Amino acid sequence: MKNILSAAVVFLSLNLFGQTKEDSIQFSRISTEILNKGKSYTELRDLTKNIGHRLSGSEAYEKSVKWAEQKLKEAGADKVWLQEVMIPVWERGKESLKIKAQNGKWKTLKMLSLGNSEGTKGKDVSGEIIMVKSLAEYDKLSPEQVKDKIVFFNYPFSQSYVQTFKAYSDAAVYRSTAAALTAKKGGKFAIVRSLSSAFDDVPHTGAMRYGDSDKIPAVAIGNTTADELEALLKSKKITAKLNSNCGMKGEKLSHSVIGEITGNKDKSVIVVGGHLDSWDVGEGAHDDGAGIVQSIEVLRTFKNLGLKNNHTIRVVCFANEENGVKGGQQYGKTVKENNEKHLFALESDAGGFSPRGIALEMDADKINQITSWSPLFLPYGAYDFEGRYSGTDIYPLKDMGIPTAELVPDSQRYFDIHHTEEDTFEKVNRRELLLGATIMTQMIYMIDKNW
Repeated sequence: MKNILSAAVVFLSLNLFGQTKEDSIQFSRISTEILNKGKSYTELRDLTKNIGHRLSGSEAYEKSVKWAEQKLKEAGADKVWLQEVMIPVWERGKESLKIKAQNGKWKTLKMLSLGNSEGTKGKDVSGEIIMVKSLAEYDKLSPEQVKDKIVFFNYPFSQSYVQTFKAYSDAAVYRSTAAALTAKKGGKFAIVRSLSSAFDDVPHTGAMRYGDSDKIPAVAIGNTTADELEALLKSKKITAKLNSNCGMKGEKLSHSVIGEITGNKDKSVIVVGGHLDSWDVGEGAHDDGAGIVQSIEVLRTFKNLGLKNNHTIRVVCFANEENGVKGGQQYGKTVKENNEKHLFALESDAGGFSPRGIALEMDADKINQITSWSPLFLPYGAYDFEGRYSGTDIYPLKDMGIPTAELVPDSQRYFDIHHTEEDTFEKVNRRELLLGATIMTQMIYMIDKNW
């Protein structure tokens, strides 16, 4: 009796919002197909274990281009091609960070140079550490107080936000600007507390920028090391010594990978995608191998179920999201130059954890239409359509007025491993990954049918 009543409630909800029983049946077919026969998990294992991390410009990234091209063909794409992209090349090289108290011994700290940072060209650079806990505190320091010092920006990832991406956005300004701020007051290099929700000693890398400042090094340390350093600085003068070989190595020609199934009604395009590159630590499993294999799964499922798509469904595996967004920018530029009509773009770039919903960045009428479909998604665990943002790679499409969206997985564990050596295949759960692909496919199905 309980099941009958639940079914009746769902059926009445669907009728109320103008949906049909056929949609509910198709949602079930999509879920059954992906959860039983989906290849996302095995493909992610292949990508992460046989290629590994895929920093733009690296040999591994070029291997992943060939990999994605082959997987799109195997998934049944009518057409697969490589889109040329000029990308910045950054290399890490050997690096070390040591500290010591006055008359003490050097102690090596776990650290990672921030992405796009310049290094010390293999030379030791040392100086006294001064610590600040906020930008406001740093702003009060005079150039004389900072000159020839190492500035430690010890701003913690806030545990107060339930939505961890808010905590990430709050703290990200320190990673992106620490070097530039330090340079403008004459400091030698910057140390940043990692953007991490975990209580461990794993350093997190990620992109930084210089603007018009001098290009001095910037490194990140884990939370445990940050706490220990803070405690030392309360009672002692601490010297830091950095030796690093990282730096930009110009540009090179690379590629995004694109595959599509042609529309049966018109050539208007619906995009689903993620970014193929990753940072040069870990395996890039959650960020963003998950988004890549989920997007390919969408195309495969349409083909395997014989769903006759009205519009062209295009999978884009974007190049260079992590340290330049050149793939997304080039894709948007090409769309504009070719005057190619796009209806919708959905990105998965927030990890392969259980899906909770989809964030929507579009006009109110379209938001209302999509949220009216929520009863269809609820049985699959997706209920959150409140976010008003979308993926970084599809921002150029958003700026052209194209409706954009992003898959919203549960984020509570994501920033434990984000941009670290811990982002490995073993951290991904098969069912969670496939449920994300299910929600994405269901959304693309509804967009294709109704727009």
